[in-house]
Parts: sequence; C-alpha cells; structure tokens
Amino acid sequence: MGIGSVKRPERVAVIGVGILGASVGWNLSRHGAEVIFIDAGQPGEGVTNWSFSWVNASNKTARKSYFNLNVAGMAAYRELASTIGPDSWWHPSGHLRWTDDPAAEAKLLKTAELLADWDYEVEVCTGAEVRRRLEPALTMPDEAPVLYYPDEAWVHGRHLVGRLVGQAVAVGAEHRFGTTVRDIGTDADGSIRTVALSDGSRLDVNIIVNAAGPHASHVAGLIARHLPMRREPGAVTRISCAQVPVRRAMHAPHIEIRPDGDASMVLHSREIDALIDTVEDPAELGRLLHESARHVVPELGDSRIVQTRVSNRPIPADGFPSVGAVPSVPGYYEAVSHSGITLGPVIGRLLASEILSGKRDEMLADFRPERFHP
Repeated sequence: MGIGSVKRPERVAVIGVGILGASVGWNLSRHGAEVIFIDAGQPGEGVTNWSFSWVNASNKTARKSYFNLNVAGMAAYRELASTIGPDSWWHPSGHLRWTDDPAAEAKLLKTAELLADWDYEVEVCTGAEVRRRLEPALTMPDEAPVLYYPDEAWVHGRHLVGRLVGQAVAVGAEHRFGTTVRDIGTDADGSIRTVALSDGSRLDVNIIVNAAGPHASHVAGLIARHLPMRREPGAVTRISCAQVPVRRAMHAPHIEIRPDGDASMVLHSREIDALIDTVEDPAELGRLLHESARHVVPELGDSRIVQTRVSNRPIPADGFPSVGAVPSVPGYYEAVSHSGITLGPVIGRLLASEILSGKRDEMLADFRPERFHP
C-alpha cells in the first residue's frame, strides 16, 4: 500500500477458522490489520481436520483457470513452508494413482497426457516399479500403469491452522472460539458495522470474511445474500497402526489412503460417500473403508479404526470457489471453496491483498462471488 492510502487499520472478523479462514487472517495480521477469528469450535477441527488434505492440481483439469489457481496453491505451500517452517504439517512426498477399471485407466492416462502438455510433473510407472522404488507395502499387479505425481503433497490441516492462528495471535489478532455469529449489523449505506455473537457479545468491525465452510450459506443469509451450495457429504476414517506402512497419499482402486502422522492414517472413498444416505451408523462406513484399505495394504490387518466422521464439503453450487468482495455489501468478502486444503495459502494471500489494497487479482476472475446474485 502506498503511504497516501494509509487509513485506520482495518478491523476484520474472520468467520470460520479452517484452512481458508486461518490463511486469510494470518496474511491480514502480518500486514497490520486487526483480526478477530471467530469459530463455533476450535481452529482447524471442522472440515479441515476431516478432509483427505491432498495438495494437488492433477484432479483439477475441468477448467484451465481452476487448474492454474491450484498450481499457484501448490507453489504457495512451498513458500509458506519456507516462511513458517515445515514442522509436522507439511508432507511433500508426492501422490500415486491407479485403478483396476479399464475405462477409468484410459481416462487417467489421457489426463496424464493433458497434464504433461500443461507442464505438470507426472510419471507413468508400473506396479512393479512403484513397489520397488516407492511403496513396498502395496498390493498391485506388476504391469498396472500407476501415475506418480512427485510435486504433490499432503498436509496435516489442524497442525497448520494451529501454527497460522498462533502466529497471528502473537502479533495481536484476537479470537472468539466456541461461539457462533448470530447477527451482522450494517450502516445505512449497507456497509458492515458489527457482528453479534451467540455468547452475547457484539464486535465493532468494518470487514467480514465469510470462511465458514459448510455454514457459509447461513452466514451469507445474515446479510440477505443467497450463496447456493451443493450438498456433498464425505466420510473420512482415521485408523491407528503401530507402523504406518505407506509414505505418501494415494488413490488406489476404490479407496484413497494417506499417512496422518506417526501412528495414524486417513481413509476416504467416493464410492463409500455414495452410501452415506443409506447407512444409519457412520461406523459402518468406517468398517467398509478399513476393509478396502486392507486389500491394498495387507499390513493394515492389525490396524484399528479410531474415528469416522461424515462432514459436508463446502462446495458452491457450480463446483468452483467463491472468493472476493460482494459489491452490494461494502466490507463483506467470501472465501468459500472445495479443495480448501490445496487453495488455502494462495486464497489467503490473494484475498488479504484485495482487502487491504482494493485491487482484484486476475487469477480470481472466474471465481468472483457476484456470479451468484446477492
């Protein structure tokens, strides 16, 4: 910001402290804004803690601008790791993908060609090579083509959010955890003035960042904005094992598997997500995930399920992020997206910059909130 444009520090309420809210708040705090983090629970313990947490752009090829944003997200992570230290949250160990379905296999190989054309790192290996070089514990046919994406990573979301919030608080950010936003007050001209919380307190703010994930539509409703969201619940299971037998995130046939720290792993499957509405007890979904994982990694025979959680993914209606100002309500911004883990650091940087300078970054042009009418 130029010296001529310095005004009183912005006072920003960040609603929702998952990876997106934490990243926006951390970036704003570093640049002198007064930030108040607000979350119904504890930071990073919502969807962020119950996501597959895979940093990638290989699964984002539907629209080039979305692919580019995700590639920028990957770069922003490398930068963040060098800024705050990689600690226990950053795991840039690559990603493996293979399938046992011929039609799906043809599609994966076609995507790999497209990605190579877009200068994205991808290697096509055989199952035998993967077991020899990368993951000896896997069961897969020797001849099966396996895609290896060396630049991809997984993130321990809760640890990262804790680090970002801790650093923001160290430079003056405040927080209100365990309370929800009940009301948003505006001036005569419609601009943001106050936030009322369920604990009875009222905060004077001039900016709100709606990073409330699955509750973003409700928060938008408090300023009479309609933010249409998809309903796409996902089931994630954590298992514990004496030794984690795999080193990286992977999409195996029927199951997604990744390490999750010392003695823990995370399991997810789109096929099992499709059963969510027909199964009464989430524990049953966990058992199905565990069984699928044991087919791919036989050493998981001794592992046990710790917890299974079904959460709603925060996906705007058209599947793409909603990031930036809503012009009809001065001071109100959105940071709502699926793939929040991949996009957190880049959206945090771009949105903080927009809030502080008023300049809108071209990289977010396709993802502006105003495409959904207020």
